Amino acid sequence: MTPSSDVTGLAQLSAIVEHGTVIGSVVHDSRQVVPGSLYACLRGEQFDGHTFAAEAVRCGATVVLADHQLDGLVDQGVAVPHIVVDDTRLRLGPIAAEVAGHPSRALATVGITGTNGKTTTAALMASIFEAAGRPCGVVGTLQGTRTTPEAPELQTLLRGFVDTGRMAAALEVSSHALAMHRIDGTEFDAVVFTNIGHDHLDLHGSHEEYFRAKARLFTPSFSSVGVINVDDPHGRLIADTAQSGVVGSEFRVVEYSLADISDIAVTATSHVYTWRGRRVEVPMGGDFNVANSLAALTTAVELGIDVDVAVAGVSSLATVPGRFEVIDADAHGVTVIVDYAHTPDGLERLLGAARAVAGVGSLTVVFGCGGDRDRAKRPEMGAVAFRGADRVVITSDNPRSERPQAIIDEIRGGIDRGVHADVRTILDRREAIGEAIASATAGDVVVIAGKGHETEQEFADRTVEFDDRAVAREFLGVRP
Repeated sequence: MTPSSDVTGLAQLSAIVEHGTVIGSVVHDSRQVVPGSLYACLRGEQFDGHTFAAEAVRCGATVVLADHQLDGLVDQGVAVPHIVVDDTRLRLGPIAAEVAGHPSRALATVGITGTNGKTTTAALMASIFEAAGRPCGVVGTLQGTRTTPEAPELQTLLRGFVDTGRMAAALEVSSHALAMHRIDGTEFDAVVFTNIGHDHLDLHGSHEEYFRAKARLFTPSFSSVGVINVDDPHGRLIADTAQSGVVGSEFRVVEYSLADISDIAVTATSHVYTWRGRRVEVPMGGDFNVANSLAALTTAVELGIDVDVAVAGVSSLATVPGRFEVIDADAHGVTVIVDYAHTPDGLERLLGAARAVAGVGSLTVVFGCGGDRDRAKRPEMGAVAFRGADRVVITSDNPRSERPQAIIDEIRGGIDRGVHADVRTILDRREAIGEAIASATAGDVVVIAGKGHETEQEFADRTVEFDDRAVAREFLGVRP
């Protein structure tokens, strides 16, 4: 059977509910079905969800979302109603939002996308909302296994925010989420663009497709307001395209740029600048975080939050785990910075910021690259580390199913041996961190990059507890 004329599935959903079928949840994993679930048959690289539809019905699914009519799906002698659409993944988000009661409409909802800065900008937005008296929920890297969860989980989270009295939501929106339609059906009061670098080419295939996925957020189908970093050339392109009317007159662009601020001062643990006549003080180091706080401030004002309240919000920010997180300098004056930077652009920005902290001191970076992820960025990461640090220690990140040494070899492929940096390879991450800290002297900075807030390390045959911050504190505490 081909899809009905209602390719969105929403009219079919409405008719099914009107006939008395109760839908309590939307799921795409048959193992998560409970009585009253709508089961969505998604086609993936390894599995076809249509194969598990019968099992879902046995577990209590009352409706099936599929791309064709499935025979034999009967519950207590009654055929289970189908919603038949052209593409179940494409249509799942709006259906999940409908079942959840469109929770994003009840929240001041902000979506943030970009290669770097999503987590920090989301945390800053949440801090501003809280200062404005609007309790805020956050969806992102720090909250779950995926930066942006699948549509049913996302809508459930948003529904939970509403039901527990939250008034706002700050969402990190990944390129995966955009390409795989996870946020379809979510309505944003504003969407934010931070920057674009090299990442996720294993999914998108090319830098152009990666950019196209990000740019999809900046259309009236998601929001009427886009807050865009025009210092980034890709942001400039998005802004110019939107302002040309290509995406429609319903979409308004708000630009932000470092040209908006003055008197910038950055330390290891804070950054300060003047914006709209106010002195802004943010308790987070790293010069790249200046743009992140500016993004949050600009967005807040566009949402009607008073300027002084917004400034107070970013000033009261709590620590963002694993984002330019400074581990207390030891008695010998060695500063350790832990950061999630795992892209060439992110690592370059991180090392530039750490160099400013080090001053005349030496800068060491400890890093690796994740297994089963974009391999093309590995030599680029090596080149960036070699250019940006005085000393480089290459080690394991999360090798997953790959051989750690093979990943390291690819990283080293980008290193020009004619440049000055000292390069070592230490396979064991704990040993690598310990060696880097032990070799540092007063005034030196050690950067541990790639894992940030993560508390586990993934190998092919096991997952072990591992927190870069805890390990760094351990070695700082035992320095002679």
